[in-house]
Amino acid sequence: MNFLEAKILADGVVKPGNVLKVDSFLNHQIDIRLMKKIGEEIKRRFSDVKFNKVLTIESSGIAIASAVAYVNEIPVVFAKKGQTVNSTDDKYVAKAYSFTHKKYNEIFVSKPYVKPTDKILIVDDFLADGEASAALIDLVKQAHAELVGVGIAIEKGMQPGGAKLRAAGVRLESLAIVESMDAESGFIQFREQES
Repeated sequence: MNFLEAKILADGVVKPGNVLKVDSFLNHQIDIRLMKKIGEEIKRRFSDVKFNKVLTIESSGIAIASAVAYVNEIPVVFAKKGQTVNSTDDKYVAKAYSFTHKKYNEIFVSKPYVKPTDKILIVDDFLADGEASAALIDLVKQAHAELVGVGIAIEKGMQPGGAKLRAAGVRLESLAIVESMDAESGFIQFREQES
């Protein structure tokens, strides 16, 4: 069992509908020591490839992506959801369905922040159906940048996102893969992974 799996077992809460609440340490209140470990572990898992930018989606992925960017001493870019008055017209746009919010979001990245010369590592907190990752990959493709892989804190192995990405040939590194969970008992089973 790795450090993230242990933290999930200690402080995660299983809710009905395949929901795993980790907001006490990952995506509402943030355990900074844990973020540092996650950043270092994702760096270790991608140590054989070079990348110069980390890309994520607002908002829960920002803390993890920032930790990865910090330990690699590179910038982090996050795709924004929705338009604002200071949004530029010069942007890449994609649509992503949110498992958590049960709605489609139009996400965008301003063109100056993702260039064709960039080597991009996508990072996010959760991977469920793979919609957010697919939308971020679409933004990378629109920019003609190079995708080096996807780093995820928690993958829900019982949902199709991870299988879809792997089948598409995307390098995917998930620190914890939840194979099954039960809201009634609170039981969580993780997929065995090489360390």
